Amino acid sequence: MLEVSDLTRDHVDLSDGFAARRYFAKFAAITDHLARVTQVLAQEALLSTPEETVVSTYVRAVAKTFDALGLKYLLTGRDTGVFFGSLAFDNHESGFPVHREIMQMASDASQAGKHLAGMPDVATLKDRMLREIIGNLSLPTKLQFALSQRLYYEALQSGGLFGVQNDPLAIWLETTGEDPKAARRSYLVHWAVYDSQINLPVVYLLELEDTGRVALAADDTRWPEVQRHLMAQALGGLKLLTIARGFDRDFDDLHPKRLKRIHLGPMYSQAYTRQSGPIQSVLDAARAPEGQDWALALTFEELRSERVEEERKGWFGSVEREVFALDPFAGRGAETGATLMSRALVLPERPYQALVDLDPPGFHDVRKFVVSPQGQVLSYR
Repeated sequence: MLEVSDLTRDHVDLSDGFAARRYFAKFAAITDHLARVTQVLAQEALLSTPEETVVSTYVRAVAKTFDALGLKYLLTGRDTGVFFGSLAFDNHESGFPVHREIMQMASDASQAGKHLAGMPDVATLKDRMLREIIGNLSLPTKLQFALSQRLYYEALQSGGLFGVQNDPLAIWLETTGEDPKAARRSYLVHWAVYDSQINLPVVYLLELEDTGRVALAADDTRWPEVQRHLMAQALGGLKLLTIARGFDRDFDDLHPKRLKRIHLGPMYSQAYTRQSGPIQSVLDAARAPEGQDWALALTFEELRSERVEEERKGWFGSVEREVFALDPFAGRGAETGATLMSRALVLPERPYQALVDLDPPGFHDVRKFVVSPQGQVLSYR
């Protein structure tokens, strides 16, 4: 049962233990399928090999985050003697946990060592649980809660989770030019955020050329400035064109050639989210069993540099400025601020069959990735 504590908000609290566990089990399956979808995108050349590696890393981070939250709220709905709340998730726009849940995880992670130092280890807790079951013939609920929190803080301490902000990292791709002074180094810079406005993980991929004297990743001055700049611009409301032009203007020796943004979500499910329109009709018609009643949307935006123009700077100098190509169809480029924009839907077999049968408008150009219970992924245009 889902309880809504404030009807003016688009999120609910998962206060029922069974519903909470099913929710986390659903996302465990979804992130597992999403990792395979990423591989298919690479096979179809929609992601380069370095990009596929990066996106897969972020997908694993999202999966670890859900695993950790599943441990934190494992005893939801049980009388543990301690009030620790319940998972709050956006049941209208995203289907994912609300932003403050990820922020709280970051706070918990900073103090994980302190918490673990004051807790019995796993073996001790299991031994105490066994003694209570055998000796007192009772359920060791409080000890189960203590163990779940122990495992939660261990998961936080192990790292590799998807945070509110995942700072930029640079991957060297190649260097062209024999003269070191005129060398052009190519990098794939990537970063990600958990967008607070839409409660979704968002991944950014920037391919750039570096004509600076010192390689970007080794430059103690430019690299921190680049990181700060990119994180400040990681807002879902900003168009890619705005982000790329601002970067191009602020860094004269860094030349953005391609910028991508990937929204991992929303997730739709009759059991957990409120949706309307065709996707609701599809899920209604599918009547899929538990665990297969879902669909995950993906949005891909891409901005490409079309050509380079020289711009005078100072009395005698000049700098390169990128001219970006916008979507030429129906003037959508100015509206989207991107060269290309596409959507995909990841869904199990039953919802996909319902989608085919209903054939609703607006889904013809959406790429479909159909997943089977055995883990196979089939791609349909």
